[in-house]
Amino acid sequence: MGREASCTARVGNENEEVTALLESTSIVLRGALKRKWEIATLRNLRLDGEALCFDAGEEAVALALGSQEGGKWLKKLQTPPPTLAAKLGVSAENPALLIGPTVGTLDPALAEALAQGLTGNVKAARMLVAVISKPGELERMADFHAQMLCKTVWVVHQKGPGAFPSDAEIRTELRGRGYVDNKACAVSDRLTATRYVRR
Repeated sequence: MGREASCTARVGNENEEVTALLESTSIVLRGALKRKWEIATLRNLRLDGEALCFDAGEEAVALALGSQEGGKWLKKLQTPPPTLAAKLGVSAENPALLIGPTVGTLDPALAEALAQGLTGNVKAARMLVAVISKPGELERMADFHAQMLCKTVWVVHQKGPGAFPSDAEIRTELRGRGYVDNKACAVSDRLTATRYVRR
């Protein structure tokens, strides 16, 4: 979400100047008061005059953001985050072809995201979703995708320092084949996905 503001924060009985950050899953206070609240746990979200107010656990919170900025924060906080299927752009109207593991062995979050948007028809697929976890799979995937009509491929792989293949290895291989990476999103705690488009 990425909003930031300097404001007065009232948290319980404390009243201090802070920097407030609205992140994708949390609100963070830095400065004289330090807090981090998960957005999903906040209750009673509302705008009260110039302040964005909510309850976080046992604490009543008021952030004096001003009515205009407070309204923007409130709207973002009340808008449900996009689903993984929406982030990937997969739907019945925009189906994907899956290569890698079978649907039954997929990460649950990815399986749910693909549930309504998979096709077995190579010509009907609007994108390829490739789950990469072993040596040689990246090259085989790229060779396979080169024969497809669609130009988009989501490469799903493990994240973290020990991941194989790494982001850098995938990027080097695919850029060398004329692809451009233009979006990334988390799939689960274990997996990430990067979208590549063939020029």
